[in-house]
Amino acid sequence: MLTDYIKFAIKRMINGFIAILLLIFFVFVLIHAAAPNPAQLARIYAGNPHAPPVEIQQIIKEYGLDEPLYVQFVNYLKDILSGNWGVDPIYKTSELSLLIPKLAISLQIVIPGDILAAILGLLSGAVAASSRGTWKDKTIKGLYITTWASPPFFIAIVLQLVIAYYLNLLPAGEPVNELLTCPPHYTDFPILNALIDRDWTFFVSAVRHAILPSLSIAIITFGLFTRVTRATMIDSMESDYTKLALAKGLTRRYVVYKIALRNSLIPVITLIALFFGYSVAGAVLVEDIFSYQGIGYYITQAIENLDYIAVLDFTIIVGIAVIVANFVADLLYGILDPRVKVQ
Repeated sequence: MLTDYIKFAIKRMINGFIAILLLIFFVFVLIHAAAPNPAQLARIYAGNPHAPPVEIQQIIKEYGLDEPLYVQFVNYLKDILSGNWGVDPIYKTSELSLLIPKLAISLQIVIPGDILAAILGLLSGAVAASSRGTWKDKTIKGLYITTWASPPFFIAIVLQLVIAYYLNLLPAGEPVNELLTCPPHYTDFPILNALIDRDWTFFVSAVRHAILPSLSIAIITFGLFTRVTRATMIDSMESDYTKLALAKGLTRRYVVYKIALRNSLIPVITLIALFFGYSVAGAVLVEDIFSYQGIGYYITQAIENLDYIAVLDFTIIVGIAVIVANFVADLLYGILDPRVKVQ
């Protein structure tokens, strides 16, 4: 059984690597579709549509933009795989060295937001399924349809106005109180750095500043988790094995939350994998509203500054996040449902 699982994992890993290569090829095609000649492409790399001819020629020579397309793609692939994702035209430093710390800051709100969305979706979906057709079911359905249909910026603004400004319970923006001194740089995650350094003042401040953005992401995304959990649990509760469990004398509560809910985990894991990449990309609006200076906030500034390289690199990062999350989901499938390994 372990050998089958290892083969299953290797196969999924190879598929994921191929998907990443296809993603890089797509971004390469996108660049050349936007800029079909070397001079236009050099202006994208320069981040300046009015770059002087001397700078244009220097960029063309540095990046080999006058080479045949297949040579350019091989060079681009080598650069991406080796960590050379271009130089930021504004800060004049490696683009990757700017994006990774920003991504880490975003993950401080994306990961808790996705986990909270999954928990809310599982619980509300289970309650709706077990109370099918009642006022509880209709209330939950109306709630998740409303939140799912609402624009992300609207949810974020409402939370900011009500909780931060009117009730004054949590900070309205920024990743941390600006008056505090950052702890030593152990990782790219400020909250984790504060925890390692036992800087509890900074840690509490960073956590409080992350609550509203995380809650916004959770409220925006929990509706689909609820819908899928409800539909899957209704199917499970109408199956023969749940009817047999009830006939054996097990309580309905046990059957709903121990048996039917567990069988609803696989589609929910699929959604977590898919929504992880969506949340990283969707955090652009949430971060901009809360001035939470993660990768979404950075990309907003990059678009305003015509930093196309940062935007393209962000596309690759989001794509890789989705592919890796789906790979992890596939591995979890093999644990939750052994039949997946054989199939």
